[in-house]
Amino acid sequence: MKLVFATNNAHKLEEIKEMLGSRHEIVSLKEIQCHEDIPEEQDTLEGNALQKARYIHEKYGLDCFADDTGLEIKALNNAPGVYSARYAGNAHDSEANMKKVLQEMQHISERQARFRTVIALILGEKEYLFEGIVNGEILTSKHGSEGFGYDPIFRPEGFQESFAEMPLHEKNKISHRGRAVRELCRFLNDL
Repeated sequence: MKLVFATNNAHKLEEIKEMLGSRHEIVSLKEIQCHEDIPEEQDTLEGNALQKARYIHEKYGLDCFADDTGLEIKALNNAPGVYSARYAGNAHDSEANMKKVLQEMQHISERQARFRTVIALILGEKEYLFEGIVNGEILTSKHGSEGFGYDPIFRPEGFQESFAEMPLHEKNKISHRGRAVRELCRFLNDL
């Protein structure tokens, strides 16, 4: 099955391709000649994922999926949440985003957080949603150099390493995106 993954994020594309394996052909936006910025104007992860998938499906007529991920920090009333990628501004600057979170959390001992990914899949005219959640905590400083986004400051529950200290294959086994993708895979494999 050929599916477009509606993302320009090379890291996400690499993670998804590794997880889905060769059973499904995953093509990028670049491969379908989509070079425009796809709108993300909704106030929920579900809304943004659906908006991106609908954009590709309506404009290109292709089966596709899109995701949106948010880091939800309990002490910050679940911020940055849907605004995770642009928490420190519209530049989508991971370093600035992490710096802002660490500053806001500087004197907070309650560090519970979770990553949540929602995947919206459109096959034909039907829409499906899949969710993955991983609980953990915000560290007081960055640890590790792997991964992307907030990975260096997030340690998943039950582990001693941050996401950025884990090899990709290990992170994929437990990550929010990994859990959502496994739900997507189960669904696709049952078709």
